[in-house]
Amino acid sequence: MTEGNRSIVVASALLALGFVIAGWLLGSEIKDIRLADRYVTVRGLAERTVKADLAIWPLSFKEAGNDLQATYAKSEQDQQAVLQFLAAQGIAKSDISMGQPSVTDTQANEYAPQHAPNRYIVQQSISVRSRDVDKIASAVQKTSGLIAKGVVLGAGQQYGQQNSVRYVFTGLNSIKPEMITEATRNARTAAERFAQDSGSKVGTIRTAEQGLFTISSADAASSGDGGDSSGDGYQADASIMKSVRVVTTVKYYLQQ
Repeated sequence: MTEGNRSIVVASALLALGFVIAGWLLGSEIKDIRLADRYVTVRGLAERTVKADLAIWPLSFKEAGNDLQATYAKSEQDQQAVLQFLAAQGIAKSDISMGQPSVTDTQANEYAPQHAPNRYIVQQSISVRSRDVDKIASAVQKTSGLIAKGVVLGAGQQYGQQNSVRYVFTGLNSIKPEMITEATRNARTAAERFAQDSGSKVGTIRTAEQGLFTISSADAASSGDGGDSSGDGYQADASIMKSVRVVTTVKYYLQQ
């Protein structure tokens, strides 16, 4: 075989090999495209019932009168009555903080009624922040004793509720990893059930999205009310027992 013929044979062989490789690559690419179109979207839920570990209780009280000194003196008596009440309930001094007194002169307010029954209104506030949520819940039920002593409890600032207590769960970060794992596991279980019904197998994850963690009243969650921390915030904060939920959305490839 001459040198020229040998070159032609080698070139033909390389060209044929190139066609084979190109055909294999094209077939593989088409297969990948078909597999990319075969996926299922599922959601996985994880839920925990937890107990609040922090209580925040704002207490406000006011007195009104036409003599500023006498009105303020009565407000100071109210303050002492509230502090004595909290001490009697076993609430530590370190959990109590005092607010600044506020004095309103109705005659100096152009928007006040012209014939206000009292010229001066003195309002004070005390805030309780405690990790003993059960003790706070018990104390709240006994505030009628303050009314019997002439202490007028005013409207709290939280959600417009009268001296409302906020029960907060601060341990969310400690349970997040476990809940995300559980939600993802539940999503795969749902995908496997779908794949089994459709004669397929679950492959790798195409995309995954973690939903927001929501905290609602445990009572609302059990009744299907579905209130959460981004919706009816007061309902969630008013309950000691909370329901923590997260939903993950995962897309899995399906294989034949």
